[in-house]
Amino acid sequence: MADIAFLGLGVMGYPMAAHLKHKGGHAVTVYNRTAAKAAKWVEQHGGAMASTPAEAARGKDFVFSCVGNDDDLRSVTTGPDGAFSTMKAGAVFVDNTTASAEVARELDAAARAAGFGFIDAPVSGGQAGAENGVLTVMCGGEPETFGKARPVIEAYARMVGLMGPAGSGQLTKMVNQICIAGLVQGLAEGIHFGMKAGLDMEKVVEVISKGAAGSWQMENRHKTMIAGTYDFGFAVDWMRKDLGIVLDEGDRNGAKLPVTALVDQFYKDVQAMGGRRWDTSSLLARLEK
Repeated sequence: MADIAFLGLGVMGYPMAAHLKHKGGHAVTVYNRTAAKAAKWVEQHGGAMASTPAEAARGKDFVFSCVGNDDDLRSVTTGPDGAFSTMKAGAVFVDNTTASAEVARELDAAARAAGFGFIDAPVSGGQAGAENGVLTVMCGGEPETFGKARPVIEAYARMVGLMGPAGSGQLTKMVNQICIAGLVQGLAEGIHFGMKAGLDMEKVVEVISKGAAGSWQMENRHKTMIAGTYDFGFAVDWMRKDLGIVLDEGDRNGAKLPVTALVDQFYKDVQAMGGRRWDTSSLLARLEK
């Protein structure tokens, strides 16, 4: 059993922290910017809550974070009352935020200077994956640090892999989002075309999902897409944040991402339609508009 702090109890962090407590059997102290949510988590799961990241992290073996963006991450780590100010030597900070590779390298350097380890560990699998403890976790960091963290991370994961040095987890998550963006647009266009052609799309998907066109998105989203309901997963606002990170990194490394840039603009259209909190399959709604 390890002594753990978890910073950030959003739709992902809330169940992830619970898996660390119950499935992992660890002692968990939680921090959330809105204290009422931390109090609710403790009421539901036990453990303890702290009023600042620094208080939560003091003396812990592992500190996890799952917050919104680079600025939020800096705030809970190196900002005033940040966790890095109280972490003990030899501890490990595991960041599950989807953020830039740049901030991951920055925090890795700060952690090294302070004598503890850092792993950037963004996740894929959405809210359902977090709730069911079957996330895919893409890690960047030193092998020795990863070796210490992996058994703990596995409490909420189905797949955990070390992709390379600090920042590599974030870069891998960017590849993940690039692939999803193009795939969901293709799925939306396929369903849109089929419905315009008068096909029974349930029958169509039943057949083509068993061939080369099959995908997780097709299997898990086609029914709700056909029904025109879009409240079943990763929100458009979050996807646009992620694609912004991807496109910025592409500008830095020279990668050509024409489809990704186009789909990002399609999601901007969905936002303008009032779909900021719709799930990413709502690209179909834009075509049906």
